[in-house]
Amino acid sequence: MQQEFASVEAFSEILQSLPDEDTAARAAAEDRNGQLTKPPGALGRLEDLATWYCAWRGDPRPQITAPQVVVFAGNHGVTAQGISAFPAEVTAQMVLNFEAGGAAINQLAKAFGAQMDVRALSLDHPTQDITQGPAMSEAEFFDALKAGWDAVDKKADLLVVGEMGIGNTTSAAAIALALFKGDAADWVGRGTGVDDAGLVRKAEVVTRAVEANATSQPDGLEVLRCLGGREIAAMAGAMVRARTLRIPMILDGFICTAAAACLEVARKGATDHIVAGHVSAEDAHSKLLENINKTPLLAMGMRLGEASGGALAMGILKAALACHSGMATFAEAGVSDG
Repeated sequence: MQQEFASVEAFSEILQSLPDEDTAARAAAEDRNGQLTKPPGALGRLEDLATWYCAWRGDPRPQITAPQVVVFAGNHGVTAQGISAFPAEVTAQMVLNFEAGGAAINQLAKAFGAQMDVRALSLDHPTQDITQGPAMSEAEFFDALKAGWDAVDKKADLLVVGEMGIGNTTSAAAIALALFKGDAADWVGRGTGVDDAGLVRKAEVVTRAVEANATSQPDGLEVLRCLGGREIAAMAGAMVRARTLRIPMILDGFICTAAAACLEVARKGATDHIVAGHVSAEDAHSKLLENINKTPLLAMGMRLGEASGGALAMGILKAALACHSGMATFAEAGVSDG
């Protein structure tokens, strides 16, 4: 498996030749699960999560000891259309907060023992206004993909990626509309808190953006380049890198899911190593998850972004593996299995 890429075309080639899960490890994990001291299926979805994780790690009895959280930050030219309740300067200010350890994601990463990394991507140079044409040139898109790829720690055994970028719910909604059609109103939400008039304006902007980039469709990577942001492309780059390293992933919210959707459209099955951490309060998130066949682990009414929902779901996955790998079998416990 090629481990580096020098062009968007080479990245696309990697995407088309991704490794699959280890079927032997899955079979061994399922066999072990059938011997644990519990009735069959008694732990519900925890059992499925455990065998899924084992299959991607190639280990029938693993532990999660080195989770990583990466937050990517980027700015969007489409904010010139007045689609956000906050100014673009907030992106850089929040990056400083992440770096100082003061954000919600810092606390969640710490709570679940995760390494926390922040990558700010050319904040002084927002992407182009997507209502006027492509967000990124080919070179800018490559740089963003590579930033995500390079941010993944090879030693990590679980990855959660997230984002910070004023205007990026508009970008994610445009991606969703371009990939899965419908009306813009089906995909836009309040983001950071726009009012009713702002919501109407946001839908109009999303419609114009998709029309201005019509030639990108239905190519998933071209949709990502033309309608995404640097932080959204970086999340996609990290997702593919994690797959090449057999690192299972947990999705965060609407924007993170938009990045995953671009990969899934570009190559069916590209996100098989990923589970959905939660369904957010952003109205279109559940619909986007359905389109890529992901069932969320949690529904907590969250809409913060910055990997927070995905990080919270790490607790669920760690619990699943703790039970799977730590429980005794009937034979080990001296318990009759009937």
